[in-house]
Amino acid sequence: MQEVQNYVRALEHGMGRLQDMPLSLRLLREMHEILMEGVRGAQRAPGEFRRVQNWIGSPGAEAGEATYVPPPPGEISSSLGKLERYIHEETRLPHLVDIALVHYQFEAVHPFLDGNGRIGRLLITLMLIERDLLPEPLLYLSAYFERHRESYYDHLLAVSRRGAWEEWLLFFLRGVVTEARDAARRAGKLFDLRESYRERFQKAGSGANVISALDHLFARPVTDIRELANALSISFEAARRLVSSLEAEGLLEEITGRRRNRVYAAQELVRVLQSPLDE
Repeated sequence: MQEVQNYVRALEHGMGRLQDMPLSLRLLREMHEILMEGVRGAQRAPGEFRRVQNWIGSPGAEAGEATYVPPPPGEISSSLGKLERYIHEETRLPHLVDIALVHYQFEAVHPFLDGNGRIGRLLITLMLIERDLLPEPLLYLSAYFERHRESYYDHLLAVSRRGAWEEWLLFFLRGVVTEARDAARRAGKLFDLRESYRERFQKAGSGANVISALDHLFARPVTDIRELANALSISFEAARRLVSSLEAEGLLEEITGRRRNRVYAAQELVRVLQSPLDE
């Protein structure tokens, strides 16, 4: 849970910093420090590029047995400097191809001792936003990479071993198509669900706080009374009554089983978000 929270915090930090600075190695280090705070790898130089050799392989494998050995520490500064310049160069390639090339190169350099995969995937999102291809992080390629994890690693390794760029690019672009269609489908379902809720409660003559609470749930489908009170600028008691009302209507379900500090989920909304993807 902490890793997921850190991932969101790192993404939000990166998006915020893009308002006043370009995508850069400095920004990646800042995000990496946030990403590694209090989780596995927290003692492995968070926010700093590695100064020792690392490698990728089965647990306990030595460098000679590794599947892939990235560049030595002395070459990281030069490799990343070239990558940073490439990110900001004007190329004749389509943006998505550029982003696929950058993602491969970052993973190939493997500049951190831990967390390279997570930062590499965040880099995709930030490039999409910086290049005005997305207004918000609505494309979640990590899900595609995770579902096809073996193929993902095989394609990256094939580029390093035999220059299989075309296969990697096709894999990456298929992922973009798949996740874009999925995001659009889920967004449509969420929109329809929100409109049905609004129509239902407006016909019932519900007050403005109920409609505001519904909007809040589509931003935060898992919430508690105090968070809802703060979000709507109402008293704790008013928020408690609102939650009880939505619970009675079947929109919210208590998911902790606790007597105090209870947490509630908008389960119908969560099901839309978590429903299996039809590829």
